[in-house]
Amino acid sequence: MTPEFLIKAALLVPAVGAILVMLTGKQANSREGVTLITGVILFLCVANLFPIVADGGRPTLVVGEMLPGLSIVFTVEPLGMVFAGIASFLWIVTTIYAIGYMRGHAERNQTRFYTCFAIAIASAIGIAFAGNMLTLFVFYEVLTISTFPLVAHAGTDAAKRGGRIYLGILIGTSIGFQLVAVIGTWIVTGTLDFREGGIFSAETSSLVVGVLFALYIYGIGKAALMPFHRWLPAAMVAPTPVSALLHAVAVVKAGAFTVLKVTIYLFGYDTLTNTGASEWLAYMAAATILIASVVAMSKDNLKARLAYSTVSQLSYIILGAMMATGIGAIGGAMHIVMHAFGKITLFFCAGAIMVASHKTEISQMRGLGRKMPITFICFLIGTLSIIGLPPFGGVWSKWYLALAAAETEHVVFIAVLMISSLLNVAYLVPIVIRGFYADPDDDDHHDDDHHHEEDEAPRNSGDAAASNVWHIRGFTEAPAACVGALSFTAFGCLVLFFYADVIYEFLLPLAGGAP
Repeated sequence: MTPEFLIKAALLVPAVGAILVMLTGKQANSREGVTLITGVILFLCVANLFPIVADGGRPTLVVGEMLPGLSIVFTVEPLGMVFAGIASFLWIVTTIYAIGYMRGHAERNQTRFYTCFAIAIASAIGIAFAGNMLTLFVFYEVLTISTFPLVAHAGTDAAKRGGRIYLGILIGTSIGFQLVAVIGTWIVTGTLDFREGGIFSAETSSLVVGVLFALYIYGIGKAALMPFHRWLPAAMVAPTPVSALLHAVAVVKAGAFTVLKVTIYLFGYDTLTNTGASEWLAYMAAATILIASVVAMSKDNLKARLAYSTVSQLSYIILGAMMATGIGAIGGAMHIVMHAFGKITLFFCAGAIMVASHKTEISQMRGLGRKMPITFICFLIGTLSIIGLPPFGGVWSKWYLALAAAETEHVVFIAVLMISSLLNVAYLVPIVIRGFYADPDDDDHHDDDHHHEEDEAPRNSGDAAASNVWHIRGFTEAPAACVGALSFTAFGCLVLFFYADVIYEFLLPLAGGAP
């Protein structure tokens, strides 16, 4: 198979899968089987591109010209390859988890869920392989629109409100800022192509570069840089598999990826360094890291706490990009991978807790780890990776970000990374301690009036309600599909610690190293 064929297949397979899901919607087993098979085929297509890119190849596919000089074009390079690999691989794992979760929670509209999920993955692949800013922008918008029904999945007033906030902020920032930046880039440079070293000439005004760069960074709303972060906590009304999609598989990673893509291939390190365009944005990212962490500490709802954790963690990637160095970009790109596995594990655990125990508030989870030991052990592993402690993958991305801060003589950023890790400890570790060491609450059955709409008992009675737990050796865990998926991603956090060098070497071209 030619590289061009593999690119076409990677783009079309999830789209075709979405159609087949709709056609098999009335047969749950067939529908979910189609989703899994589609995910496996997509991953194989993406995996077959890895050796080509690792050997220095940059396969390109030109689809067609929209306007004179503006084409829809796809080019596969290391950064996009990593994003596509994460999105396609974790789609399979998330689907397995979703089968247990959606059935255990007796969710309605499951066909729509799997269909929109497949379209979202197709959009993420389009973003990953985009060869110019026009192509990326088109798929960026498709991703936003395809995930809106997922956020509003429950159909409740709270879900609709969360969906409106989600759509309003993401469409508003992309049209109001990002599109303006794209048009401005075309006017100033005459091209939207991604090129090594950037496309802006040395004669371009520092003011023009600074304004356009700021428009891009704030226009990429999916990166959740404060103050345009509210869509992410608002979207937590969605089912937990959607939260996993938002935080680990596609959406926020699409935002972080786009920030890196714009930084490296539109502006370039030299342009940003010479103009100082990224300097103040680096401090905004540092502020977001700390503020979001402090807010996370105040949240009792587990998913809300994890949402603000993601806002903080995304700014690690933005900070890496804003330092405008090769090692910073590599650190940011590695954090896409490390955070994906750590955070998806935490969200999987949150959903498992909710399905098995109907508890969503951290204050309700006293002693729950003794009933759900597998889930809470995996939560601990994900926590340690997010904190950045060995032997888990999260330590390496933070290490390279710290090296970038040292290289650019930004001691304050090293301090921010250290303080942030301590804050990670403060808002994540107590959850595990409460689960294993605190005495169980006497009032286990109480409900708080501030629960998310999703946080309900199974919607149907009978067999559906009974299927939401897995009894094993006296413990009560979520369905086996859920536990299997979260155990797998937790194990991935460990594996990434020992194979981080493979990712680093693959990403060396971002720093001007050998392909």
